[in-house]
Amino acid sequence: MHLQKYLILVVSLTLAACATYTSDPLPAAASAPTAAELTKILYRNSEVVDTRFQTATPIDLSAALDSNAVATLVVLHNPDLNTLRATLGVAEAQVFAAGLMPDPVFSAGADKVLSGPDQLNNLTAALGFDLNFLRTRSVRISGARSAAAQARMDVAWAEWQTAGAARLLVERVNSLQLLQALAATNQQLAASLLSSMQKAAKQGDVAGTPVQTAAAAANAADQAAIQAQGDLDAARLELNALLGLPTDFALQLARPADAIDAKVVSALPALDALYTQAVQARADLIALRLGYDAQEAVVHKAVLDQFPNLNLIINGSRDTTGNRLLGPALDFSLPLWNRNRGGIAIEQATRAVLQKEYAARLLQTRTELAAALANIVLAGKQQQSLQQGLPGLQQLATSSRAAATRGDVAQTAAATAEQNLYERQSQLVLARQSLAEHMIALELLSGAARDQWGKTHE
Repeated sequence: MHLQKYLILVVSLTLAACATYTSDPLPAAASAPTAAELTKILYRNSEVVDTRFQTATPIDLSAALDSNAVATLVVLHNPDLNTLRATLGVAEAQVFAAGLMPDPVFSAGADKVLSGPDQLNNLTAALGFDLNFLRTRSVRISGARSAAAQARMDVAWAEWQTAGAARLLVERVNSLQLLQALAATNQQLAASLLSSMQKAAKQGDVAGTPVQTAAAAANAADQAAIQAQGDLDAARLELNALLGLPTDFALQLARPADAIDAKVVSALPALDALYTQAVQARADLIALRLGYDAQEAVVHKAVLDQFPNLNLIINGSRDTTGNRLLGPALDFSLPLWNRNRGGIAIEQATRAVLQKEYAARLLQTRTELAAALANIVLAGKQQQSLQQGLPGLQQLATSSRAAATRGDVAQTAAATAEQNLYERQSQLVLARQSLAEHMIALELLSGAARDQWGKTHE
Protein backbone atom coordinates (compact mmCIF):
# COMPACT_ATOMS: atom_id res chain seq x y z
CA MET A 1 0.00 0.00 0.00
CA HIS A 2 2.84 2.42 0.85
CA LEU A 3 4.57 1.58 -2.44
CA GLN A 4 1.37 2.25 -4.37
CA LYS A 5 0.93 5.66 -2.71
CA TYR A 6 4.55 6.50 -3.45
CA LEU A 7 4.15 5.64 -7.13
CA ILE A 8 0.97 7.71 -7.35
CA LEU A 9 2.79 10.69 -5.79
CA VAL A 10 5.73 10.40 -8.22
CA VAL A 11 3.42 10.19 -11.23
CA SER A 12 1.37 13.16 -10.00
CA LEU A 13 4.44 15.36 -9.51
CA THR A 14 5.77 14.38 -12.93
CA LEU A 15 2.52 15.26 -14.67
CA ALA A 16 2.24 18.53 -12.73
CA ALA A 17 5.60 19.67 -14.14
CA CYS A 18 4.57 19.05 -17.74
CA ALA A 19 3.63 21.90 -20.04
CA THR A 20 0.07 22.18 -21.27
CA TYR A 21 -1.11 23.11 -24.75
CA THR A 22 -3.13 26.27 -25.32
CA SER A 23 -4.11 27.52 -28.76
CA ASP A 24 -3.05 30.99 -29.92
CA PRO A 25 -5.05 31.92 -33.03
CA LEU A 26 -4.02 34.60 -35.49
CA PRO A 27 -5.42 38.08 -34.78
CA ALA A 28 -8.30 39.35 -36.83
CA ALA A 29 -7.70 42.06 -39.41
CA ALA A 30 -7.17 45.30 -37.53
CA SER A 31 -7.92 48.82 -38.65
CA ALA A 32 -5.19 51.41 -39.12
CA PRO A 33 -3.78 52.53 -35.76
CA THR A 34 -4.46 56.02 -34.51
CA ALA A 35 -1.78 58.42 -33.31
CA ALA A 36 -2.54 57.49 -29.69
CA GLU A 37 -2.28 53.77 -30.47
CA LEU A 38 0.99 54.35 -32.30
CA THR A 39 2.36 56.14 -29.25
CA LYS A 40 1.58 53.09 -27.10
CA ILE A 41 3.26 50.81 -29.66
CA LEU A 42 6.36 53.00 -29.69
CA TYR A 43 6.53 52.99 -25.90
CA ARG A 44 6.24 49.19 -25.78
CA ASN A 45 8.75 48.54 -28.56
CA SER A 46 11.35 50.96 -27.18
CA GLU A 47 12.33 48.33 -24.62
CA VAL A 48 13.54 45.85 -27.27
CA VAL A 49 15.73 48.17 -29.35
CA ASP A 50 19.48 47.67 -28.99
CA THR A 51 20.60 51.06 -27.64
CA ARG A 52 24.23 50.29 -28.47
CA PHE A 53 23.42 50.95 -32.12
CA GLN A 54 20.37 53.24 -31.97
CA THR A 55 20.15 56.49 -30.04
CA ALA A 56 16.82 57.11 -28.32
CA THR A 57 15.02 60.17 -29.68
CA PRO A 58 11.73 61.56 -28.30
CA ILE A 59 8.95 61.22 -30.88
CA ASP A 60 5.86 63.40 -31.11
CA LEU A 61 3.78 62.32 -34.11
CA SER A 62 1.82 65.58 -33.99
CA ALA A 63 5.01 67.62 -34.58
CA ALA A 64 7.48 67.76 -37.45
CA LEU A 65 10.11 65.00 -37.26
CA ASP A 66 13.73 65.28 -38.33
CA SER A 67 15.63 62.42 -39.95
CA ASN A 68 16.90 61.07 -36.61
CA ALA A 69 13.38 60.93 -35.19
CA VAL A 70 12.14 59.20 -38.35
CA ALA A 71 15.00 56.68 -38.04
CA THR A 72 13.96 55.96 -34.46
CA LEU A 73 10.33 55.65 -35.51
CA VAL A 74 11.12 53.10 -38.21
CA VAL A 75 13.18 50.99 -35.81
CA LEU A 76 10.32 50.95 -33.32
CA HIS A 77 7.41 50.43 -35.67
CA ASN A 78 8.57 48.77 -38.88
CA PRO A 79 6.53 45.52 -39.19
CA ASP A 80 9.42 43.48 -40.60
CA LEU A 81 11.72 44.51 -37.75
CA ASN A 82 9.09 43.63 -35.17
CA THR A 83 8.75 40.19 -36.77
CA LEU A 84 12.51 39.77 -36.82
CA ARG A 85 12.78 40.73 -33.16
CA ALA A 86 10.18 38.09 -32.33
CA THR A 87 12.57 35.42 -33.66
CA LEU A 88 14.99 36.27 -30.85
CA GLY A 89 12.76 34.23 -28.58
CA VAL A 90 13.70 31.15 -30.58
CA ALA A 91 17.41 31.75 -29.99
CA GLU A 92 16.86 32.31 -26.28
CA ALA A 93 14.80 29.12 -26.11
CA GLN A 94 17.67 27.23 -27.74
CA VAL A 95 20.01 28.45 -25.00
CA PHE A 96 17.49 27.22 -22.43
CA ALA A 97 17.18 23.86 -24.19
CA ALA A 98 20.96 23.42 -24.38
CA GLY A 99 21.23 23.40 -20.59
CA LEU A 100 18.43 20.92 -19.89
CA MET A 101 19.38 17.44 -18.73
CA PRO A 102 17.95 14.52 -20.72
CA ASP A 103 15.20 12.55 -19.04
CA PRO A 104 16.12 9.12 -17.70
CA VAL A 105 14.76 6.09 -19.55
CA PHE A 106 12.73 3.49 -17.64
CA SER A 107 11.80 0.06 -18.89
CA ALA A 108 9.94 -2.85 -17.25
CA GLY A 109 8.94 -6.36 -18.22
CA ALA A 110 7.26 -9.45 -16.88
CA ASP A 111 7.57 -13.11 -17.94
CA LYS A 112 4.78 -15.51 -16.91
CA VAL A 113 5.79 -19.05 -16.09
CA LEU A 114 3.93 -21.37 -18.44
CA SER A 115 5.47 -24.63 -17.23
CA GLY A 116 8.08 -25.80 -14.79
CA PRO A 117 8.50 -26.20 -11.04
CA ASP A 118 8.80 -22.46 -10.22
CA GLN A 119 5.57 -20.66 -9.44
CA LEU A 120 6.66 -16.99 -9.51
CA ASN A 121 6.65 -14.71 -12.58
CA ASN A 122 9.94 -13.20 -13.73
CA LEU A 123 9.95 -9.40 -13.24
CA THR A 124 12.57 -6.99 -14.63
CA ALA A 125 13.04 -3.23 -14.54
CA ALA A 126 15.80 -0.89 -15.69
CA LEU A 127 16.52 2.81 -15.24
CA GLY A 128 18.98 4.34 -17.74
CA PHE A 129 20.88 7.64 -17.66
CA ASP A 130 22.62 9.30 -20.63
CA LEU A 131 26.05 10.39 -19.38
CA ASN A 132 27.13 11.95 -22.67
CA PHE A 133 25.21 15.09 -21.76
CA LEU A 134 27.62 15.88 -18.94
CA ARG A 135 30.59 15.71 -21.29
CA THR A 136 29.20 18.08 -23.93
CA ARG A 137 26.94 20.32 -21.83
CA SER A 138 29.36 23.24 -21.51
CA VAL A 139 30.23 23.42 -25.22
CA ARG A 140 26.56 23.13 -26.23
CA ILE A 141 25.60 25.97 -23.89
CA SER A 142 28.51 28.07 -25.13
CA GLY A 143 27.53 27.49 -28.76
CA ALA A 144 23.87 28.28 -28.09
CA ARG A 145 24.79 31.51 -26.30
CA SER A 146 27.00 32.60 -29.19
CA ALA A 147 24.22 31.76 -31.65
CA ALA A 148 21.72 33.78 -29.60
CA ALA A 149 24.12 36.73 -29.46
CA GLN A 150 24.61 36.42 -33.21
CA ALA A 151 20.84 36.55 -33.73
CA ARG A 152 20.66 39.73 -31.65
CA MET A 153 23.42 41.30 -33.76
CA ASP A 154 21.61 40.29 -36.94
CA VAL A 155 18.53 42.11 -35.67
CA ALA A 156 20.63 45.15 -34.71
CA TRP A 157 22.14 45.21 -38.22
CA ALA A 158 18.68 45.01 -39.78
CA GLU A 159 17.57 47.89 -37.55
CA TRP A 160 20.60 49.94 -38.60
CA GLN A 161 20.01 49.29 -42.30
CA THR A 162 16.28 50.05 -42.05
CA ALA A 163 16.99 53.25 -40.14
CA GLY A 164 19.39 54.27 -42.91
CA ALA A 165 16.77 53.53 -45.54
CA ALA A 166 14.33 55.78 -43.68
CA ARG A 167 16.89 58.60 -43.54
CA LEU A 168 17.50 58.23 -47.28
CA LEU A 169 13.76 58.50 -47.91
CA VAL A 170 13.58 61.61 -45.73
CA GLU A 171 16.32 63.20 -47.85
CA ARG A 172 14.46 62.24 -51.00
CA VAL A 173 11.15 63.65 -49.73
CA ASN A 174 12.80 66.91 -48.70
CA SER A 175 14.52 67.25 -52.08
CA LEU A 176 11.35 66.40 -53.96
CA GLN A 177 9.48 69.04 -51.98
CA LEU A 178 12.01 71.64 -53.12
CA LEU A 179 11.91 70.35 -56.70
CA GLN A 180 8.12 70.40 -56.68
CA ALA A 181 8.12 74.02 -55.46
CA LEU A 182 10.65 74.99 -58.16
CA ALA A 183 8.63 73.15 -60.80
CA ALA A 184 5.45 74.94 -59.70
CA THR A 185 7.23 78.31 -59.91
CA ASN A 186 8.58 77.47 -63.35
CA GLN A 187 5.11 76.39 -64.40
CA GLN A 188 3.68 79.76 -63.39
CA LEU A 189 6.47 81.61 -65.22
CA ALA A 190 5.94 79.55 -68.37
CA ALA A 191 2.18 80.10 -68.22
CA SER A 192 2.67 83.84 -67.70
CA LEU A 193 5.08 84.05 -70.65
CA LEU A 194 2.67 82.13 -72.87
CA SER A 195 -0.17 84.46 -71.91
CA SER A 196 1.98 87.53 -72.70
CA MET A 197 3.06 86.07 -76.04
CA GLN A 198 -0.51 85.25 -76.97
CA LYS A 199 -1.64 88.81 -76.19
CA ALA A 200 1.26 90.21 -78.21
CA ALA A 201 0.41 87.90 -81.11
CA LYS A 202 -3.19 89.12 -81.12
CA GLN A 203 -1.90 92.68 -81.33
CA GLY A 204 0.45 91.68 -84.14
CA ASP A 205 3.60 92.46 -82.18
CA VAL A 206 5.08 88.95 -82.52
CA ALA A 207 4.90 86.20 -85.10
CA GLY A 208 3.49 82.72 -84.56
CA THR A 209 6.80 80.92 -84.00
CA PRO A 210 7.62 82.52 -80.61
CA VAL A 211 4.08 81.73 -79.48
CA GLN A 212 4.51 78.10 -80.43
CA THR A 213 7.84 77.99 -78.61
CA ALA A 214 6.25 79.48 -75.49
CA ALA A 215 3.35 77.01 -75.72
CA ALA A 216 5.79 74.08 -75.93
CA ALA A 217 7.73 75.45 -72.95
CA ALA A 218 4.50 75.86 -70.95
CA ASN A 219 3.45 72.31 -71.76
CA ALA A 220 6.87 70.98 -70.72
CA ALA A 221 6.64 72.95 -67.48
CA ASP A 222 3.19 71.50 -66.81
CA GLN A 223 4.45 67.97 -67.34
CA ALA A 224 7.50 68.62 -65.13
CA ALA A 225 5.27 69.95 -62.33
CA ILE A 226 2.96 66.92 -62.58
CA GLN A 227 5.94 64.56 -62.55
CA ALA A 228 7.46 66.33 -59.55
CA GLN A 229 4.20 66.07 -57.61
CA GLY A 230 3.84 62.40 -58.51
CA ASP A 231 7.38 61.62 -57.42
CA LEU A 232 6.79 63.43 -54.13
CA ASP A 233 3.56 61.54 -53.45
CA ALA A 234 5.23 58.21 -54.26
CA ALA A 235 8.15 58.95 -51.93
CA ARG A 236 5.78 59.86 -49.10
CA LEU A 237 3.84 56.62 -49.59
CA GLU A 238 7.08 54.63 -49.60
CA LEU A 239 8.19 56.32 -46.39
CA ASN A 240 4.85 55.60 -44.68
CA ALA A 241 5.06 51.95 -45.77
CA LEU A 242 8.58 51.63 -44.37
CA LEU A 243 7.47 53.20 -41.09
CA GLY A 244 4.47 50.90 -40.85
CA LEU A 245 2.09 53.87 -40.90
CA PRO A 246 -1.24 54.05 -42.72
CA THR A 247 -0.93 55.21 -46.32
CA ASP A 248 -3.00 58.32 -45.58
CA PHE A 249 -1.09 59.23 -42.42
CA ALA A 250 0.07 62.85 -42.75
CA LEU A 251 3.64 62.54 -41.48
CA GLN A 252 5.20 65.95 -40.92
CA LEU A 253 8.90 66.33 -41.65
CA ALA A 254 11.05 69.08 -40.22
CA ARG A 255 12.92 71.43 -42.50
CA PRO A 256 16.20 69.83 -43.55
CA ALA A 257 19.34 70.86 -41.77
CA ASP A 258 21.97 72.96 -43.45
CA ALA A 259 23.49 71.36 -46.52
CA ILE A 260 26.81 69.56 -46.17
CA ASP A 261 29.53 72.00 -47.18
CA ALA A 262 33.13 71.66 -48.31
CA LYS A 263 34.37 72.02 -44.73
CA VAL A 264 32.49 68.87 -43.68
CA VAL A 265 33.78 66.97 -46.71
CA SER A 266 37.38 67.98 -46.05
CA ALA A 267 37.11 66.91 -42.40
CA LEU A 268 36.10 63.33 -43.17
CA PRO A 269 38.15 60.65 -41.38
CA ALA A 270 40.74 58.70 -43.33
CA LEU A 271 39.91 55.33 -44.84
CA ASP A 272 41.93 53.41 -42.24
CA ALA A 273 40.10 55.13 -39.38
CA LEU A 274 36.70 54.41 -40.89
CA TYR A 275 37.68 50.81 -41.56
CA THR A 276 38.76 50.35 -37.94
CA GLN A 277 35.49 51.93 -36.85
CA ALA A 278 33.49 49.57 -39.05
CA VAL A 279 35.26 46.45 -37.77
CA GLN A 280 34.50 47.49 -34.19
CA ALA A 281 31.01 48.89 -34.63
CA ARG A 282 29.23 47.13 -37.48
CA ALA A 283 26.69 44.69 -36.10
CA ASP A 284 26.96 42.37 -39.11
CA LEU A 285 30.69 41.92 -38.56
CA ILE A 286 30.10 41.33 -34.85
CA ALA A 287 27.43 38.79 -35.82
CA LEU A 288 29.90 36.97 -38.08
CA ARG A 289 32.43 36.77 -35.26
CA LEU A 290 29.78 35.42 -32.90
CA GLY A 291 28.70 32.91 -35.54
CA TYR A 292 32.29 31.75 -35.81
CA ASP A 293 32.40 31.33 -32.02
CA ALA A 294 29.25 29.23 -32.22
CA GLN A 295 30.82 27.06 -34.91
CA GLU A 296 33.94 26.67 -32.77
CA ALA A 297 31.71 25.17 -30.09
CA VAL A 298 30.17 22.84 -32.66
CA VAL A 299 33.65 21.68 -33.75
CA HIS A 300 34.60 21.13 -30.10
CA LYS A 301 31.45 19.06 -29.55
CA ALA A 302 32.19 16.99 -32.67
CA VAL A 303 35.66 16.21 -31.29
CA LEU A 304 34.16 15.19 -27.94
CA ASP A 305 31.65 12.97 -29.73
CA GLN A 306 34.50 10.74 -30.94
CA PHE A 307 34.82 9.27 -27.47
CA PRO A 308 32.59 6.38 -26.32
CA ASN A 309 28.95 7.17 -25.69
CA LEU A 310 28.27 6.17 -22.10
CA ASN A 311 24.91 5.10 -20.71
CA LEU A 312 24.49 4.07 -17.07
CA ILE A 313 21.74 1.51 -16.47
CA ILE A 314 20.40 0.39 -13.08
CA ASN A 315 18.86 -3.09 -13.44
CA GLY A 316 16.48 -4.69 -10.97
CA SER A 317 14.78 -8.05 -11.29
CA ARG A 318 13.03 -10.91 -9.50
CA ASP A 319 13.46 -14.34 -11.00
CA THR A 320 11.02 -17.24 -10.88
CA THR A 321 12.62 -18.64 -7.73
CA GLY A 322 12.07 -15.42 -5.78
CA ASN A 323 15.63 -14.08 -5.93
CA ARG A 324 15.79 -10.30 -6.04
CA LEU A 325 18.68 -8.84 -8.07
CA LEU A 326 19.99 -5.25 -8.37
CA GLY A 327 23.06 -4.03 -10.22
CA PRO A 328 24.48 -1.41 -12.56
CA ALA A 329 25.44 -1.80 -16.20
CA LEU A 330 27.39 0.35 -18.62
CA ASP A 331 26.49 0.72 -22.27
CA PHE A 332 29.10 2.31 -24.52
CA SER A 333 30.30 2.27 -28.11
CA LEU A 334 33.80 1.16 -29.11
CA PRO A 335 35.63 3.91 -31.08
CA LEU A 336 37.40 1.55 -33.47
CA TRP A 337 36.44 2.64 -37.02
CA ASN A 338 34.12 5.65 -37.09
CA ARG A 339 35.22 7.82 -34.15
CA ASN A 340 32.95 10.59 -35.57
CA ARG A 341 35.63 11.43 -38.09
CA GLY A 342 32.99 12.34 -40.67
CA GLY A 343 31.22 14.74 -38.33
CA ILE A 344 34.51 16.35 -37.31
CA ALA A 345 35.52 16.84 -40.94
CA ILE A 346 32.16 18.43 -41.81
CA GLU A 347 32.25 20.88 -38.90
CA GLN A 348 35.87 21.82 -39.51
CA ALA A 349 35.09 22.49 -43.19
CA THR A 350 32.13 24.63 -42.13
CA ARG A 351 34.43 26.59 -39.82
CA ALA A 352 36.84 27.15 -42.71
CA VAL A 353 33.98 28.50 -44.84
CA LEU A 354 33.08 30.98 -42.08
CA GLN A 355 36.70 32.13 -41.95
CA LYS A 356 36.68 32.83 -45.69
CA GLU A 357 33.30 34.54 -45.47
CA TYR A 358 34.52 36.87 -42.72
CA ALA A 359 37.70 37.74 -44.63
CA ALA A 360 35.65 38.45 -47.76
CA ARG A 361 33.26 40.68 -45.79
CA LEU A 362 36.20 42.65 -44.39
CA LEU A 363 37.61 43.19 -47.88
CA GLN A 364 34.17 44.20 -49.17
CA THR A 365 33.77 46.64 -46.27
CA ARG A 366 37.06 48.37 -47.00
CA THR A 367 36.29 48.57 -50.74
CA GLU A 368 32.83 50.02 -50.14
CA LEU A 369 34.17 52.57 -47.66
CA ALA A 370 36.77 53.73 -50.19
CA ALA A 371 34.08 54.05 -52.88
CA ALA A 372 31.80 55.99 -50.53
CA LEU A 373 34.57 58.42 -49.65
CA ALA A 374 35.33 58.98 -53.33
CA ASN A 375 31.63 59.54 -54.08
CA ILE A 376 31.38 62.13 -51.30
CA VAL A 377 34.39 64.05 -52.60
CA LEU A 378 33.00 64.03 -56.14
CA ALA A 379 29.50 65.05 -55.02
CA GLY A 380 31.01 67.81 -52.87
CA LYS A 381 32.90 69.23 -55.86
CA GLN A 382 29.75 69.12 -57.98
CA GLN A 383 27.73 70.92 -55.31
CA GLN A 384 30.43 73.55 -54.87
CA SER A 385 30.58 74.19 -58.62
CA LEU A 386 26.82 74.60 -58.89
CA GLN A 387 26.74 76.83 -55.82
CA GLN A 388 29.43 79.15 -57.19
CA GLY A 389 27.51 79.87 -60.38
CA LEU A 390 24.14 80.38 -58.68
CA PRO A 391 24.48 84.04 -57.50
CA GLY A 392 25.32 85.23 -61.01
CA LEU A 393 22.31 83.46 -62.49
CA GLN A 394 20.06 84.87 -59.76
CA GLN A 395 21.27 88.41 -60.45
CA LEU A 396 20.85 87.93 -64.21
CA ALA A 397 17.32 86.57 -63.81
CA THR A 398 16.31 89.45 -61.50
CA SER A 399 17.78 92.16 -63.73
CA SER A 400 16.35 90.59 -66.90
CA ARG A 401 12.88 90.45 -65.40
CA ALA A 402 13.14 94.09 -64.31
CA ALA A 403 14.34 95.09 -67.79
CA ALA A 404 11.51 93.14 -69.43
CA THR A 405 9.00 94.88 -67.17
CA ARG A 406 10.37 98.24 -68.28
CA GLY A 407 10.27 97.09 -71.89
CA ASP A 408 14.04 97.32 -72.36
CA VAL A 409 14.40 93.62 -73.33
CA ALA A 410 12.04 91.03 -74.71
CA GLN A 411 10.00 88.81 -72.42
CA THR A 412 11.69 85.78 -73.93
CA ALA A 413 15.09 87.02 -72.76
CA ALA A 414 13.83 87.29 -69.17
CA ALA A 415 12.14 83.90 -69.43
CA THR A 416 15.36 82.33 -70.69
CA ALA A 417 17.33 83.78 -67.77
CA GLU A 418 14.73 82.51 -65.31
CA GLN A 419 14.70 79.09 -66.96
CA ASN A 420 18.48 78.88 -66.60
CA LEU A 421 18.16 79.83 -62.94
CA TYR A 422 15.47 77.18 -62.42
CA GLU A 423 17.61 74.50 -64.01
CA ARG A 424 20.63 75.44 -61.91
CA GLN A 425 18.55 75.48 -58.72
CA SER A 426 17.13 72.06 -59.56
CA GLN A 427 20.61 70.70 -60.26
CA LEU A 428 21.81 72.10 -56.95
CA VAL A 429 18.94 70.44 -55.07
CA LEU A 430 19.80 67.10 -56.67
CA ALA A 431 23.51 67.60 -55.94
CA ARG A 432 22.79 68.32 -52.28
CA GLN A 433 20.55 65.25 -52.13
CA SER A 434 23.28 63.12 -53.70
CA LEU A 435 25.88 64.37 -51.23
CA ALA A 436 23.57 63.77 -48.27
CA GLU A 437 22.76 60.26 -49.50
CA HIS A 438 26.45 59.43 -49.95
CA MET A 439 27.12 60.68 -46.43
CA ILE A 440 24.33 58.46 -45.05
CA ALA A 441 25.77 55.55 -47.02
CA LEU A 442 29.17 56.18 -45.44
CA GLU A 443 27.59 56.18 -41.99
CA LEU A 444 25.82 52.90 -42.75
CA LEU A 445 29.05 51.33 -43.99
CA SER A 446 31.02 52.55 -40.99
CA GLY A 447 28.40 51.25 -38.56
CA ALA A 448 28.04 54.54 -36.70
CA ALA A 449 26.68 58.04 -37.17
CA ARG A 450 29.06 60.89 -37.91
CA ASP A 451 29.10 62.09 -34.32
CA GLN A 452 30.15 58.60 -33.21
CA TRP A 453 33.14 58.26 -35.55
CA GLY A 454 36.27 57.59 -33.55
CA LYS A 455 34.41 56.08 -30.58
CA THR A 456 34.76 52.40 -29.74
CA HIS A 457 31.86 49.95 -29.49
CA GLU A 458 32.18 47.00 -27.15
